[in-house]
Amino acid sequence: MDEKIKKLALECGFTHVGALDPATITLREEVRAACAENKCGAFNRNWACPPACGSLEACAVKIHSFTAGALLQSTCVLTDPFDYETMQESGRKHRESLQVFAQKIKVLYPEALVLGAGPCTVCKQCPYPSSPCRFPAKMISSMEAQGIVVSDVCTTNNLPYYYGQNTLTYTGCLCHTLRETVHQSNLRETDLRKASLLG
Repeated sequence: MDEKIKKLALECGFTHVGALDPATITLREEVRAACAENKCGAFNRNWACPPACGSLEACAVKIHSFTAGALLQSTCVLTDPFDYETMQESGRKHRESLQVFAQKIKVLYPEALVLGAGPCTVCKQCPYPSSPCRFPAKMISSMEAQGIVVSDVCTTNNLPYYYGQNTLTYTGCLCHTLRETVHQSNLRETDLRKASLLG
């Protein structure tokens, strides 16, 4: 993987970073079905979650338009399996790391896609569905919201998902290089917009 990306990810606070091939990502209807059970309380209440984040087909088209990426993990050590304080704090730090990383990586790859773990929490209360997202540039959808089985993606891309007893790992990912055909199409659209402005 790109060592510059790995270095940046580690500087942002992630504990493990691995290469990701977006072509290995399969989006599954059963993951979306689990979202619909609304155990986290964000289904149909958050712009970054289903159904607002798009259909599985639309998410797949977007993810598979990229050719390279990275898996981003934050692992914490628990005092016992019921150490919820550490779980919550590690989750908060993981989300903070993702926000900082996303802002920095988009300087290098403006069209990059960053996915996290859990619902977007930029706003204390998401305005969905009555008002548009207040901070679309900061919104980060989760891998699960896209229909991704996180453990499967880690295994397929040779990055551990489990780091031993009394550990918990939050996983996010980056997709950062568009396929040439997509890139050329975007360039053509940019050229057409410029031409219309100049004309």
